Amino acid sequence: MPLSEPSPAAVIRSRRAVLPDGERPADVLIRDGRIARIAHHGVLTEGAVTDLGETVLLPGLVDTHVHVNEPGRTEWEGFATATRAAAAGGVTTIIDMPLNSIPPTTTVAGLAAKRKAADGQAWIDLGFWGGAIPGNTAELEPLYRAGVFGFKSFLAPSGVDEFPHLGPADLERALAEQARIGALAIVHAEDPAVLAAAPQRPGVHYRDFLASRPADAETAAVERLLEAAGRTGARVHILHVSSAAVLPLLRRARETGVQVTAETCPHYLTLAAEEVPDGDTAFKCCPPIRDESNRDLLWEALGDGEFIAVVSDHSPSTPDLKELRRYGGSGDFATAWGGIASLQLGLPAVWTEARRRGHGLVDVVRWMAGGPASLVGLTGTKGAIAVGNDADLVAFDPDAEFAVQPDRLHHRNPVTPYAGRRLTGVVRTTWLRGRVVDVTAEPFGRQITRS
Repeated sequence: MPLSEPSPAAVIRSRRAVLPDGERPADVLIRDGRIARIAHHGVLTEGAVTDLGETVLLPGLVDTHVHVNEPGRTEWEGFATATRAAAAGGVTTIIDMPLNSIPPTTTVAGLAAKRKAADGQAWIDLGFWGGAIPGNTAELEPLYRAGVFGFKSFLAPSGVDEFPHLGPADLERALAEQARIGALAIVHAEDPAVLAAAPQRPGVHYRDFLASRPADAETAAVERLLEAAGRTGARVHILHVSSAAVLPLLRRARETGVQVTAETCPHYLTLAAEEVPDGDTAFKCCPPIRDESNRDLLWEALGDGEFIAVVSDHSPSTPDLKELRRYGGSGDFATAWGGIASLQLGLPAVWTEARRRGHGLVDVVRWMAGGPASLVGLTGTKGAIAVGNDADLVAFDPDAEFAVQPDRLHHRNPVTPYAGRRLTGVVRTTWLRGRVVDVTAEPFGRQITRS
């Protein structure tokens, strides 16, 4: 795809445009990088016209849960590789997580290091989360003023020493401060006491790893978080829900006035514990992929609107840290790095399963574009084909099938649990603010901040 320079006006036409009011034929007029008008199919002629025919026109996806890891662990993932993968997967905005980079984004200086590292490397737009860790409560307001979208914290060890988890007293202080400044708290909710009491059996059997991260750990942590949110008045968001057992807790909390939202991820919706091969540590993540009956309950909740977003939790590492057998590793789930690399594959993975379950692309857009945009306050700019929004658009062939070949993915290390899996749905073209994204040319993504 040649790099398209912005023009005064252009039209993208499709017989299947996914708009806020549903899917229908439409012309979309782009002027100066924004959507200027939406009209009936075949009406607009201003500027160059790109006719997609039956190829679906989607808004660019928004992924609010991405671990880029640069600076400090760029060998795991970096801004150039992550944003190329995102663009190839129809994602036009990501919000980067504050840990796994060195330094973490827990101070204004850490944020500055992130921004410097990202400068000139992004093929799409990106923003940043801050981090809430023990002892940095005084840093939260300066970070928020500097434009982070909110603050991530862990209730159990994060896996990296420079980002410790919050104990009960630290959590209370952090939530109280975030409530005071009006910031969103996003939380990895697993309970360390439950995890410590769970059986820990090293080895290649996935069932043993699953037993070491029981659903009770999520339930206990979410209960504690919701109680603290109720006391402090903080707005909280539960990250990467893997266990459907937390859903009744969220419903009850909302009924009592607690401001809480939740997300889940493509791997929890498309993979199941029963199909994880022993020793295939590409499937390891925390919290873990659970059984098929749990997956069905997550889909039911998603269809009922209980999740605000489906986001990747893209958390890659080098193959040696994943202990992959095909790279000479042990296949030990206990020692392998826990993270799923799927940024480029989230849309086809979710669409493949969604279509099988009777959902349409309007649903997928709500889960993967509009919902995440609303979570971080980008409604009105991102997440929908709407007048005034950035012209972030995707041409998507919903019927094309392909087999996942890891060496053809753009993230830095060719590791993914989707290797060899047949998926449905291919991204044909991605536009960022009206310009075709060519991942072989110069990047022109921007850094965005909380408004």
